Amino acid sequence: MNPRAVLAEDESVLREQLRELLATAWPELDIVLAEDGAEALRAIDAHKPHVLFLDIQMPEASGLDVARAASRRCHVVFVTAYDQYAVAAFEQGAVDYVMKPLSGARIAIAVQRAKERLKQAPADLDSLVDDLASRPARQGHHLRWINASRGEDVLLITVEEVCYFQSDSKYTRVVAANREGLIRKSLKELVDELDPQRFWQVHRATVVNLDAVASVGRSLTGQVVLRLKDRSETLQVSQPYAHLFRQM
Repeated sequence: MNPRAVLAEDESVLREQLRELLATAWPELDIVLAEDGAEALRAIDAHKPHVLFLDIQMPEASGLDVARAASRRCHVVFVTAYDQYAVAAFEQGAVDYVMKPLSGARIAIAVQRAKERLKQAPADLDSLVDDLASRPARQGHHLRWINASRGEDVLLITVEEVCYFQSDSKYTRVVAANREGLIRKSLKELVDELDPQRFWQVHRATVVNLDAVASVGRSLTGQVVLRLKDRSETLQVSQPYAHLFRQM
């Protein structure tokens, strides 16, 4: 019987990218895809996987909730854009920890480690999940990479490159100097993951990188507006956030 895996990733382009990398590195692996945490929980119950490839940040049920459900039931490989979990994950039983952006070479290493772990019983991850869940969200560890979709492509954008984020229906636009893409994550979630010294919310729908701001001015109606260094558009600052720029 072939080994089974559940792949839980809420961003569709990244989910397909990881599926393809796993299919190359582990051809005999049967893969079940899950688009969010709730679906991952159902897949664990229904398919009883040997390995779970798990994005920690997901809607519906968090990756930590899924990891708790997988404890002692299957081996877990964390896949995420954050490095704050790495040491604890390795010390307390996770098979591996793969940082985004993904690469074929790194996935191949994770596959080899997972194959070795299949010889053992799955680890008890309860203490690991408790540890990770108790950590402050802003403990000096912030988002470093953005994996944004543009059509069929995945754009790998460092947070330093981002000029601003802007809500766009159920997605968020990621706007850099010469390119932009979409991520399926709310602006509220992003605010919690970004460095507050660098990224300021200036409107209910906009978060700006202060390093991308060229000047601060006012419109004819007196509204604060931001001019950007590498983009032609201006960003409006709504009244609740105008006080942030009074000293500028």
